[in-house]
Amino acid sequence: MEPPAGPVLYQKLLLWDPSLGFEDDEEKETSELVAPDTRRPHDSLGNKFGGLPGAWARLGAALLLLAVGFSLAARQLYTRGNPTGSLGSAAPRPGGHSHHPGVYHHGAIISPAATCSHLGRELLVAGGNVVDAGVGAALCLAVVHPHATGLGAMFWGLFYNSTSRTPTALTSGPAQTLGPGLGLPTALSTLHLLHTHFGRLPWPQLLVGPATLAREGFLVDAALAAALAARGTKGLCPLLCHADGTPLGPGARATNPKLAAVLLRAAVAPTPDLAGDALLSLLVRDLGLQGPPSGPTPALEPALQLAMPQGLLSTTPGPSAGPELLTVLEAALRSGGPSPDPCPVPLQAPVTPVGSVLATIDSSGSVLLLASSLNSSFGSGHLSPSTGVLLSNLVAKPTASAWACPLILHGSSDDTEADVLGLVASGTPAVARVMSHALLSHLAAPQTQAQPQHEQGPTPSTSVCGQGTLLQVAAQAEHAHVSSVPSSCCTFQGF
Repeated sequence: MEPPAGPVLYQKLLLWDPSLGFEDDEEKETSELVAPDTRRPHDSLGNKFGGLPGAWARLGAALLLLAVGFSLAARQLYTRGNPTGSLGSAAPRPGGHSHHPGVYHHGAIISPAATCSHLGRELLVAGGNVVDAGVGAALCLAVVHPHATGLGAMFWGLFYNSTSRTPTALTSGPAQTLGPGLGLPTALSTLHLLHTHFGRLPWPQLLVGPATLAREGFLVDAALAAALAARGTKGLCPLLCHADGTPLGPGARATNPKLAAVLLRAAVAPTPDLAGDALLSLLVRDLGLQGPPSGPTPALEPALQLAMPQGLLSTTPGPSAGPELLTVLEAALRSGGPSPDPCPVPLQAPVTPVGSVLATIDSSGSVLLLASSLNSSFGSGHLSPSTGVLLSNLVAKPTASAWACPLILHGSSDDTEADVLGLVASGTPAVARVMSHALLSHLAAPQTQAQPQHEQGPTPSTSVCGQGTLLQVAAQAEHAHVSSVPSSCCTFQGF
C-alpha cells in the first residue's frame, strides 16, 4: 500500500524513536521545524543515542542496523528477479487516474544507475524525505559507479525546503590533499551533515542498502563497463577485473567487501566527524601517515540568490560555479532575456572532470540536487587496500569546483503557489554557461496551462549543450516531474 500523502517534515532529530518512521502519527505533523544552524558544533548529538552513554549508543545503533538489514533482506528476496517491479506510474490508477512516465503523485528520484534510483524510491516509500532518498542514492552510486563518484569524491548540494521555503547549500570546503595528488575524502562527513539537519529516517537505514550491494555484489552496468574499457584496469584489480586481468564487462558481478565494512562502520557513527573518521583512520594506515590531517569542514550555508521575474533563483556559493552562473544570468536579464544565447563554443582541449549527479523531489516542492566528482575517471586510480575506496585526483588541479552549480527556481517566501524547478548538470567543461542556456531555454519556451490532475503529462525538457548530462525536476499541480537530457543517461523512479 502507498503511505498516506501527508506533509513531510525536514527537521533535526536528536534521537530516534520507532514511531518517527511512520506518517500516521498525527502529533508529528505539528512538530517544530528546525532550520540549519551552521554554528552548532558537528558533535551536537554527542555520544547519546536515546540518552544512553556512548558505549550503549553504538550497541543500540548496531541493533537498529541489524533490524533494518533483516527488513531490507526480506524485501530483496521478495523483489529478486524483478528489480524495478511495477515502479512506473504510467499504468492507470484506480478510478481512471493515470500519469505519463516521469510524473508521480508523491515523490521521485533520478540518477545515473537504475539500482540507486530504486534504492532511493524505497527510502521514499519507507517514509523518508528527499534528503534521505538523495543521500541513500549517493552512497549507492559510490558503490556501483566508482568511475564517477565515491567516498573519495567531493560533493556539492542544494536543498530547497518547501515547508519553510528556504534554500540551503551543501559545501565540502576547499579541496585538500591526503597525499601527493590524492584528495582528502569528505563524502561521508558531508552527507552525514546534510542528513543530520534535514533527514528523517535513521542514518543507519540509509547505509544498509549500499553496504549490502558492496558486500553481496552488484552488476556492472554499461556506463561502468565503458569507463573500464576506456581506461584499462591498472590499479583496479582484482576489484573490477576478471581472474585473467581483463576488465569486467556489462552484466558481470562485482563485489567490494572492504567498502561494505567502511559503510557499516560509518552507519553507527553518531556525528558527521566520526562518520568521516570511519574511512580516514584506515586511509592513514594505508598511506603510512602519522595521523588524520586536519581536513576541510563540510558546511551548510545560505544559498546564493538572484531575483527574476519568474521567481527566485538559488544556487551554490563559491568556490563552485554558482557565482559565475548568476553573473551569466544577470547579463542575460539585462539584455532583455529570457532568450538563451547560443551554446558556448567547446574548448580545443576541454578538461571535463568526470562526475555524477542526482536529483530528488516531492510533490510539495522540496528538492535535493547533488553533484560529485573524483576529478577524473576513477579519480587518482589509487585504490585503498583497507577500504576499497578510490581517492580523488588532485594532480589535474581543477579550477575551483567549476563542475558544480545546481540551481533551483522557486517562489518567494510568501508565494505558496509557485512551481519549483531544479536543474543539475555534469560532464561539461562550461557548466555555468550550459546551465544558464538550459534555464533560459526553459523560460523562453511556451508555458502550457496547468493540466487537470487526472491528465498530468511530462514537463517539457530543456536542452543541454555539448555532451553533458542534465537532470530536471519540477513540482507542478501537486505532482513531481522528472526528466533528463539525454533521456537514456539516467533512470527515474517514484510513487
